[in-house]
Amino acid sequence: MKLDPVSIEEAARYMGVRGVPDEAVCGLLIRADEMVRNSLSPKYVYRETSVDITESGVKLECMNVPLTGKDIASHLSGCTKAVLLAATLSSEADKLIRQYSVRDMAFSLALDCVCSAAVEQVCEKAEEEIFSAIDAPYRTWRFSPGYGDLPLELQSDVLTALNAQRRIGLTVTENSLLIPSKSVTAVIGISDFPLRKGGSGCGVCNMKDRCAFRKSGRSCRG
Repeated sequence: MKLDPVSIEEAARYMGVRGVPDEAVCGLLIRADEMVRNSLSPKYVYRETSVDITESGVKLECMNVPLTGKDIASHLSGCTKAVLLAATLSSEADKLIRQYSVRDMAFSLALDCVCSAAVEQVCEKAEEEIFSAIDAPYRTWRFSPGYGDLPLELQSDVLTALNAQRRIGLTVTENSLLIPSKSVTAVIGISDFPLRKGGSGCGVCNMKDRCAFRKSGRSCRG
């Protein structure tokens, strides 16, 4: 997958910049964006699966354990199928950020923020490609482990279902953090009928009480 230039305003938002970034910040981010696009080869994998909502949780046919929590059950209500997705910027993203952290901290931060924006772009491009290839009259937005009350500990089971380590080099730590760090896993529900709009954003996020974006009056979803 080839990356497009990221939004400099979005990357600056990850950096904690309020309003329009100044010339110096823009210069750093533009330089970082060019390096990221020339150096990285993003990858993703997905799997279409059936959905069964039970009292013990949401059972995806491709997973050995249910997705637990009220939020994911609400999110997938009315869905009979889902797409399980994993996307990564590759280990080269982490290497770039580490490499510059010992000699140019400002540029390392710029790379980190550009990569955060870039992995979201990868997810958007992946969705476009996936849903141009499969039948999905209606679908939900991406819901990831750690969001709402969906346990982060399910990351390992998601990667196993996707065989993500072999296919795209994506693994998980004992603390359920993804490696490479600039990676995302998510489930997207599919329905034959229009879906009820469920809760999203800060209201259902388990980071809402300690989120740097909220403290500055913004949100990570824009």
